[in-house]
Amino acid sequence: MAHLAPHIADNPVPRHVAIIMDGNRRWARNRNMPRVEGHRKGAEAVRATVRAAAELGIEYLTLFAFSSENWSRPRDEVSDLMGLLRLYLRRELAELHGNGVRVRVIGERDGLDSDILALIDRAEETTRENRRINLVIALNYGGQAEIARAARMLAEKALRGEINPAAIDEEAVASSLYAPDIPDPELLIRTSGEQRISNFMLWQTAYSELVFDDVLWPDFDREALERALAVYCGRERRFGGQVG
Repeated sequence: MAHLAPHIADNPVPRHVAIIMDGNRRWARNRNMPRVEGHRKGAEAVRATVRAAAELGIEYLTLFAFSSENWSRPRDEVSDLMGLLRLYLRRELAELHGNGVRVRVIGERDGLDSDILALIDRAEETTRENRRINLVIALNYGGQAEIARAARMLAEKALRGEINPAAIDEEAVASSLYAPDIPDPELLIRTSGEQRISNFMLWQTAYSELVFDDVLWPDFDREALERALAVYCGRERRFGGQVG
């Protein structure tokens, strides 16, 4: 593990960090560049952040790559984003695999092009046995849709007589989410200064610490990640059982 900054060296880092990557378009606009350049620079920030998270000992890193609401963006921008996703999955897979990164994708697969689905399957299968860090990519993802999907699954089981509706509790819902084996994030970071969750991991972030950073995503780096970890380490986590 790489040397930790003094302000977090004596504290355990969160096992799972989730990030809402925001600010690509603003980064490009501030530089009078086309939107796609902001997204390309954002992809570079993904590479650097995955590397830094692994070095810092974070076990799970979930990145909000494309929300179910993002389909409403201009068609050319959606096309650019999907093109960059294809490029990332093709070019980065060997490096990710060589660095012990396990790739997982959560979200609705319906609506994604067949070649993207094939690239996702290849990435997940190739890296399945890797254990250094889990990179979870939220793609075509919406938190409300995920909870609704879990509710439908439980309702169908109840109709088939497989479960008693009265027995459906928080654990049953959690076990019906996209990746029930992944621990809930202890830390959720959002870049670009926006202070909202935007329908991201609504169930899983019930007790996450929230850190909002003004840095635009393309400029996010190890220093920014350590800054967020320092904020996390300086907080006293409570789970409803304590009154401050």
